[in-house]
Amino acid sequence: MTSSACAELSRLLFDGRYEQTHQDLHALLLDPVFDPREGLNMTEAGKLAYERSRAVHAGLERPREILADPWRLFALAEWPSLVDVSMFSLLMVHYNLAFGTVVEHGDREELKDLFDELDRLDSFSPYMATELGYGNNVAALRTEAVHDPATDTFVLNTPDALAQKYMSYSGFQDVPKLAVVMARLKADGKDHGVYPFLVRISDGKRLCEGVHAAPCPEKPVQGLDNGLTWFDHVRVPRRQLLHGDMGEFDDDGVFRPASGNLRKRFLRAMNRILPGRLCVSSAATGAGRASVYIALRFAAQRLTNAPGRNDLPIIEYRSHQLALYTALSRTYAMTLLLNHAKREFAAAPRDAVPAELNHLVSITKALSTWEMTDVVATCRERCGAQGIFSVNRIADYGSLLQGLVTAEGDNQVLLATTAGQIIAQYGDGAEPAPAPDPAGRDLGDLAFLVAAVRHREAELLREAAAVMADDTGDRTYFDAWNDTVNTGLEMARARGARTALECFAAAVDTLEDESARTALGLLAALYGLSEVRRDAGWYLAHGVLTAEQTDRLPRESDALCARLRPYTDVLIGGFNLSPELLRAPIAADDYVSAFQQRTGAFGPAAGAVAEGR
Repeated sequence: MTSSACAELSRLLFDGRYEQTHQDLHALLLDPVFDPREGLNMTEAGKLAYERSRAVHAGLERPREILADPWRLFALAEWPSLVDVSMFSLLMVHYNLAFGTVVEHGDREELKDLFDELDRLDSFSPYMATELGYGNNVAALRTEAVHDPATDTFVLNTPDALAQKYMSYSGFQDVPKLAVVMARLKADGKDHGVYPFLVRISDGKRLCEGVHAAPCPEKPVQGLDNGLTWFDHVRVPRRQLLHGDMGEFDDDGVFRPASGNLRKRFLRAMNRILPGRLCVSSAATGAGRASVYIALRFAAQRLTNAPGRNDLPIIEYRSHQLALYTALSRTYAMTLLLNHAKREFAAAPRDAVPAELNHLVSITKALSTWEMTDVVATCRERCGAQGIFSVNRIADYGSLLQGLVTAEGDNQVLLATTAGQIIAQYGDGAEPAPAPDPAGRDLGDLAFLVAAVRHREAELLREAAAVMADDTGDRTYFDAWNDTVNTGLEMARARGARTALECFAAAVDTLEDESARTALGLLAALYGLSEVRRDAGWYLAHGVLTAEQTDRLPRESDALCARLRPYTDVLIGGFNLSPELLRAPIAADDYVSAFQQRTGAFGPAAGAVAEGR
């Protein structure tokens, strides 16, 4: 493994920002407070996650500074969950969703005491938007905050069981909580739509008056205090309405909403969701890289038998290579797609986010979390029984990904919404993507693979738009969308894969180190080939592949794996991970000794018994 090749791949994967944005987070996580602790129950594990989150906060600049630098926020989303998956939710809900909402929509001077309290992390800030009956339709939530002009306060109330806030962190009453609560602002007899309010939930000893909570059922691995929360006529001072530029009270005490409709103001109130999706993708790709890193290091040491041989590292089997190198290619692809989305987000105006950016971020979130869910599952399985143990991390990452798939917008709903918006924008002026001629084409040719996936995306979009626009039958709008939605979902997914593959292909040309460029080119081809194999029947039916090429796809993938084998260490070297950081025994240079050390097997006591002492 050459240091120059690893350095180039690191520059690529971290978008040239590792030293300035990521390195100190890596170093911070080497602190013993992040060492694994065995035998904890779920409550103890949850309390430890709060303790570790405070340690992260203490070791970094203040949250207000991190919020001012999106790249720093995304890095914070990526690293801590590698050593404790529960920290992702605590840190990102506090930093991005809750405190971010206070910073963007609160009056800094009027709320200085509460602002500083959250900035110091004296209190954690849950974000209470989702309700039990309105999980995917937050705009329809029922919690209400009614203005009382006599006291100039709001009365926060939960009108029925379906309006209970769902999954927010309200279970540990001995942890001070100052929550951002999304509620319907009602004043002067009018419903002005959903606005954020800053509400004290607990004082560190007990829940505050009028606040009630019940724990959600226990989750595997993550012992956080998710719960159902409801409010019984809780008084909230007017200053704690976070209205920002979405409206204000005039001198006569009348609330004047900003111009625009309820939907526009709602989206403005929820504007931390967009960077939140990039935070979710950052955690997902980080977990994917760590899983592949652990699985490939273990595969190089884990011995098995082979025809004509006794001991052989399992990575030498082509079946093992295909699973793990394909996972590696998807991890690189999603990292490069995410970097592209981050750059677009960082460059966009905050007051008028382009529709194309919303589409890109939403597709990136859905595709990256789905792909990394598969990557983590593959790595866990390829590690055999060792992959089951939390100490080896991968199983815990699987639990994290299950949460990420539904965080900041359930993937299926999010992608369907995005697909509908893209289809609605499609018109006769859209440029077609012609089918590439497969005759004589090399299946490892990146340009051919990009053209193939681009053509599939364009054809699916054309098909979905045609079905949606068909008015020959007696269909309702819902019927039309129901006939279109699955094609639309495939189109949106294809757009994400095409963008990722384009980023992959472009990245190869940026590398100067020969071994890094060769390795990345092979990996990019394997990713493109895996995408084409996924829908090989479609490509064959649409003339993008010949029958002979379709039959050859598995052999081409195996051949790429054989060529990739010498570059394993180079490719995972760019991750800037280490056994010391991950503390996973099977990632160690001598996994047998590391596992023995963790379990006590064949330790001094066992040796003494064996020798009769």
